[in-house]
Amino acid sequence: MVHSDPNLSSTASDDDYATRQSSVSAYDPNRLSGEGSPMMMSPWNQASPFTKSQNSQIDTNISQNGLIGSLVREEGHIYSLAATGDLLYTGSDSKNIRVWKNMKEFSAFKSNSGLVKAIIISGEKIFTGHQDGKVRVWKVNQKNPSNHKRIGTLPTFFHILKCSIKPSNYVEVKRNKSSIWIKHCDAISCLSIDEGQGLLYSASWDRTFKVWRVENSKCVESVKSHDDAVNSVVVTGDGMVFTGSADGTVKVWKREGHGKSIKHEFVQTLLKQECAVTALALSGSGTVLYCGSSDGLVNFWEREKQLSHGGVLKGHKLAVLCLAAAGNMMFSGSADKTICVWRREGTVHSCISVLTGHTGPVKCLAVEKDQESTAGDQRWTVYSGSLDKSVKVWSVSEMLPENADWASIPSGRY
Repeated sequence: MVHSDPNLSSTASDDDYATRQSSVSAYDPNRLSGEGSPMMMSPWNQASPFTKSQNSQIDTNISQNGLIGSLVREEGHIYSLAATGDLLYTGSDSKNIRVWKNMKEFSAFKSNSGLVKAIIISGEKIFTGHQDGKVRVWKVNQKNPSNHKRIGTLPTFFHILKCSIKPSNYVEVKRNKSSIWIKHCDAISCLSIDEGQGLLYSASWDRTFKVWRVENSKCVESVKSHDDAVNSVVVTGDGMVFTGSADGTVKVWKREGHGKSIKHEFVQTLLKQECAVTALALSGSGTVLYCGSSDGLVNFWEREKQLSHGGVLKGHKLAVLCLAAAGNMMFSGSADKTICVWRREGTVHSCISVLTGHTGPVKCLAVEKDQESTAGDQRWTVYSGSLDKSVKVWSVSEMLPENADWASIPSGRY
């Protein structure tokens, strides 16, 4: 059982973390994408000879925090997940986006762009971010929910054509290379949406994040936000935007204006370190911002305290690759093949469980409330996608494990 220390410095000694070396190469102004990134150079990014198994394997003997089953489709590493109700969407380095329901494959729809880096759901629409730098928009057929139709691409062909006419719309994206500002010129890494304002945010390895108006598919702003790939973007309902990058920084932005005059102003840098920032997530209440890094640490900040640094969570031996949060829980997936389950009480976080079973790095996470949970036992269904080509489904309780021995931890902190 481990806890966070709100007073712990985010700087760890070399002796403490000899195995947590950053794999991020020095900044190269001409390098786009992840040409030397830990994930691209990883042996897990190669073809994998795992044994085939059934589409779903269900374990009926569920412990307090345990595996419900595995969804396996031998067609590529799992890079993105999104869950809504009883449906799970999975994206991989194949051209298929698969939809699962009740542990069985429900539907699939095909994109011609290959690797699916991000999936986000908003009402009847599904937005997918791709390696080719485009966002594709899909809609569920109400009469036949298993049918998904592509209804658009961001940016649209019309907007590209219109924007291409004016020379002032071109920006330098690489030495001796320019492109129109509404296009991402490298892979999309993350998507986030402000449903109240109807704005979609896309982060990219081209070091920018872009803002799209959902109703008309227009790009309303492009922000050159970092000195290296932007790995994560998170937007809040009150117009705050957080970005995390391979340049080792977490930055805060504030949305100003309305309608056509939207502009994002830089507010502050929350973190500046040598190792890459790989993932960001907001707590279920939106009051805590979490940041995962390639050194295996998770930093967090408290929004109710003017974004003061709350502490560092140490639960992984290798890079944190993904984060997800719901209720009082936060989940961190890592290259060490595990998922740490953290429960927050005030500013103190307790690692109440470590989920093991993947044979490759855990690349993406999604969480949904268990509809069968009770007030006395709040439970969550956690989905984890891995470079072992599988998605695992877990049942996790907010209750402390029955065998927790708090007396053996004198201070409750380290």
